[in-house]
Amino acid sequence: MIMRSNINLDRDAYDFASAYARAKGIPLGAAISELLRRAEQMPEPPASESSRLKTNEHGYLVIAGTGKTITYEMVKAASEDEVV
Repeated sequence: MIMRSNINLDRDAYDFASAYARAKGIPLGAAISELLRRAEQMPEPPASESSRLKTNEHGYLVIAGTGKTITYEMVKAASEDEVV
């Protein structure tokens, strides 16, 4: 099934996907689908030992050493903060 959607891409992601599509001779949507499928199949890199974010036994991200769960609301608030 083919889905039609409008999406916003960062300029570098658009440039890469466009170049990939041109090189393979396929439409941009097909190129993005192919790249996403390939990325999904890639193994996750090992977690950095210095990372303060860990996954608990329930699959939630926690701040290492504190056990505090990182919630959706915390991520949303942080993403809305202005960078100074």
